[in-house]
Amino acid sequence: MTTSTRLPGVAAFLVTFLAWLGSGFRDKWQSEGAHSETKVHLGFDRNEYPGDAAIPVLRKSFSFSGYWLTPPPNTSQNTWAGKRKILEEQGFGFLLLARGRAASTIQTNAPENGIADAREAAKNARQEGFAVGSVVFLDVEEGGRLPPQFHAYLRSWVDELAHLGFRPGVYCSGMPVNDGNGRKILTSDDIRAHMGERDIVFWVLNDTCPPSRGCTSMDPSGPKKSGVQYAAVWQFVRSPRSKETAAACAGYANDENCYAAVDAAHRWHLDLDVASSNNPSAPQ
Repeated sequence: MTTSTRLPGVAAFLVTFLAWLGSGFRDKWQSEGAHSETKVHLGFDRNEYPGDAAIPVLRKSFSFSGYWLTPPPNTSQNTWAGKRKILEEQGFGFLLLARGRAASTIQTNAPENGIADAREAAKNARQEGFAVGSVVFLDVEEGGRLPPQFHAYLRSWVDELAHLGFRPGVYCSGMPVNDGNGRKILTSDDIRAHMGERDIVFWVLNDTCPPSRGCTSMDPSGPKKSGVQYAAVWQFVRSPRSKETAAACAGYANDENCYAAVDAAHRWHLDLDVASSNNPSAPQ
């Protein structure tokens, strides 16, 4: 077989051209990646502390854990109290959470209630050993458009918590609900619209499939995929499964709860969360 004397030059040109193309694609990919959620961390939360034996097992799947600073809703005791060191020794980050009041219980004393609840959350955070500047999320269980007295309560909670040295956050729904006359509203949008210039960190719930992929820890999407672009944390699974929002979601057990893949015995039902940080409540 004969070889043309022009081939080495052509080959050299092709190598250079392909290298340039590869560099261009790589630079484009890196540029796009710099503006997207390239790092996603999976976490869990639940009202009851799962027990000391569960922590190293759950750490195989999760980077951070919810951590109640007060009794969860409809309970009188907090089983998470005193467990920070155990979780920290296993390498867990934290989502600090404090119970909020029901809107129906807030009347003319909304600001006083907000201040009292913020002081309780800050006091308990210090007692648990969490640093000043940590993000504390107020658990807002109300949905849709919130009444004016609740916004007054929430603003006073945010202001007092910030005054006490902690960064305020809110856990609330990020799912559209009917607001009358064919309009939809997100609870997170309603809260944000009433906060003015206050700096709030949002942890939103949206367990509808899609955008949720159901009860799975495979290939988690970042918080912005929740549909709330300003969300820092996204809860994409609740246990038990909500028949209203998550009926079409896969991966739940026969008892309608979600369990970690490492929990073959189904001992600890979980809510699942994603964040761009492995310690969403860490001081900034």
